[in-house]
Amino acid sequence: MKPMNSLDEILSFAIGEEQAAAAFYTSLAAQTSSAEMRQVLQEFAEEERKHEARLKQMQAQGIRPVSGPQVPDLKIGDYLVEIKPGPALSYRELLMLAMQKEMAAVRMYTALAGQVADPATQQIFQQLAQEESRHKLKFETEYDNVMVEG
Repeated sequence: MKPMNSLDEILSFAIGEEQAAAAFYTSLAAQTSSAEMRQVLQEFAEEERKHEARLKQMQAQGIRPVSGPQVPDLKIGDYLVEIKPGPALSYRELLMLAMQKEMAAVRMYTALAGQVADPATQQIFQQLAQEESRHKLKFETEYDNVMVEG
């Protein structure tokens, strides 16, 4: 990945990542034969589109993100076997896949924050990592609920 030197470049990169995530979930939704799974995947895609819209608004208005509270990490996704996308995923597998995608996004934004010297740019990457952590927490919580319910 090439170094990014401006807020606009950073936000453009993040927007592209959110578009890719939305496209991934939309593509997976189109592959599944289960109406319930399709609905869940479409909701995941919509969540990524909302994040993209927020980033575009920041880019257009020059708004810098504000740090929020630390998001708890249940670390459930850290110990799961890798799931490959496919049309016959169970709800549990779907949640595992979503956790993996969000965990990868957290790692990417955290790594990017560590590679820049500008504190404002670091804050943007850290805030993006926190947003992805919130997504991961949502999926981990649901996965935990599914495992308890059996």
